[in-house]
Amino acid sequence: DCEVVIADDGSPLAERDAVRSQLPHFNCPVRHVWHPDTGFTASRARNLGVRASGGDRLVFLDGDCVPNAQFVALHTALRQRGEFVNGSRVLLSEGLTARVERGEVDLLAASAVQWLTWCFRGDVNKLTHLFPWPGAPRHRELAFRWKGIRSCNLAVWRDDFVAVNGFDESFEGWGHEDADLVLRLHHQGLRRCNGFLATEVFHLWHRENSRTLASKNHQTVLERCQTGQRRALKGLQEAVGADAMVVTVLN
Repeated sequence: DCEVVIADDGSPLAERDAVRSQLPHFNCPVRHVWHPDTGFTASRARNLGVRASGGDRLVFLDGDCVPNAQFVALHTALRQRGEFVNGSRVLLSEGLTARVERGEVDLLAASAVQWLTWCFRGDVNKLTHLFPWPGAPRHRELAFRWKGIRSCNLAVWRDDFVAVNGFDESFEGWGHEDADLVLRLHHQGLRRCNGFLATEVFHLWHRENSRTLASKNHQTVLERCQTGQRRALKGLQEAVGADAMVVTVLN
């Protein structure tokens, strides 16, 4: 009863073809949603991906992250009405990432001893994925806080996402569109559930995007902390009927 939607933020033709030709088999529908490259427009890509999906539960995962083997199952174990799940990640070093990309390392097949070795060498920053405990205390928070918010691993009920009009596409450039979404979900009355010891993904090292407009985006979120704003100015509703969106069924 699942589906996979690849929300593609303007990859060039060669990369689009690689996604389609190298796709592994899934026992569920797979769709590839693409729109032209107009800069860092991850919010729009995600909104278009949601528009192309049909599930009542949305789980977001970035292309620079490798999910653990129980990723969906553990997100499912944490889901409750009135909440969204803020996932967790394990950061990989540049060297270990290069080995993964060359096919020398299979993260999902690595033993606990291998993970301990990588942690000792500084190739990973933590080992929480080795101790899955969805029912751990301190999972749930009533107040909004910035720390640890990341849309690379986030789950929310579809109707709650629709109620706040999705990601706000008025945020320009890199940064804080995920914090803005979490803030508006908080204003909508939803509680944050943290996914540590459960939903960890393995984050591949890469050079960071330009943060030129990050301070402006940060200021916007600070202002919205005071106004109680719930809906995105330009979000999911405005993505309806987007002429540039191309949806391809892959599986």
